[in-house]
Amino acid sequence: MSVDSTEADLRPTVETVGWVGSAHDGFVRLIDQTLLPGTFVHIDCKNVDQVWEAIKMLRVRGAPAIGIAAAFGALLGARSQGIDSVDSIRSALKQATTSLRTSRPTAVNLFWALDRMDRIAETEASRTSDPNTLLERILTEARAIQDEDRAMCRSIGRFGAELLSPGQGVLTHCNAGGLATSDYGTALAVIFSAVEQGKSVHVFADETRPLLQGARLTAWELQRRGIPVTLICDNMAAQVMKEGRVQAVVVGADRIAANGDTANKIGTYSVALAARAHDIPFYVAAPSSTFDLTLSDGSSIPIEQRDPREITHGFGHATAPEGIQVYNPAFDVTPAALITAFITERGVIRPITREAIRNLIGS
Repeated sequence: MSVDSTEADLRPTVETVGWVGSAHDGFVRLIDQTLLPGTFVHIDCKNVDQVWEAIKMLRVRGAPAIGIAAAFGALLGARSQGIDSVDSIRSALKQATTSLRTSRPTAVNLFWALDRMDRIAETEASRTSDPNTLLERILTEARAIQDEDRAMCRSIGRFGAELLSPGQGVLTHCNAGGLATSDYGTALAVIFSAVEQGKSVHVFADETRPLLQGARLTAWELQRRGIPVTLICDNMAAQVMKEGRVQAVVVGADRIAANGDTANKIGTYSVALAARAHDIPFYVAAPSSTFDLTLSDGSSIPIEQRDPREITHGFGHATAPEGIQVYNPAFDVTPAALITAFITERGVIRPITREAIRNLIGS
């Protein structure tokens, strides 16, 4: 895995993950988010194992970005056994997608994207005997996933901005911005679009323990865009609501069940409870690909358990007694009853019911 250092990109959005080169000799390039905000570097992943590691270790994170990285990773895998025949490419891609599915369990976009890559390989392999044509079609599909996500981010932003008023304080948890997607993000797309419409908003960003995605990533994104942002500890959210500093909460999502129960970064449920207690609208911004209508409710959403050292040795420093028992779920599930509305690329779902979700998202 090669690393290429570069100066921070000052464009309006960051390209979290992308494909460099041709279908035959290209590779996956991504921002190593574990090093932000202090160091901005790109990592070049040239095989499936490197993409798997990048996803597992949160070098690339955020449900849409994980899906995009996995789609490009599937192409790397498709070439791994040679490109002499369509059958070898199809078989190798299937092995790659099987491996990538084990990287992280909660974000449904990962599995959605890999399902698409499996389908395109099967479909195109039945239509052509030319390995080169098949590889090109696989790359086209992966790029389509990225392009579609970019369009969805912008659409989510437009719909969500209508829910915010000038002068509001908006609280967000974890990172659901450009670093988590292919463009504007989901939750932060709402902020970015509102500002573009001339609405002055002030963001309160939870630090998001234990890995501080809010402090390291969300605050970094907002600051570089010139959007007023105040960083707070996770346990301060209810207090800033009580003080009247926050009038809306906007978060992202990693998986949404058929009834609207929503898995997002650990601590989201607490924020939703505090918002309900203070009569503050709680919005979830997510593309349609984040909805998993095969799951009846949130009790079936798999919750990733992560390394205890993320809590006991945060960023390499011991912060707890040696040998202490640790519970470290990466996500929690917010009940649909606490969510005011879903903001999707197809429109806003409010009130949240199974029927409303099915009508907008599909079966």
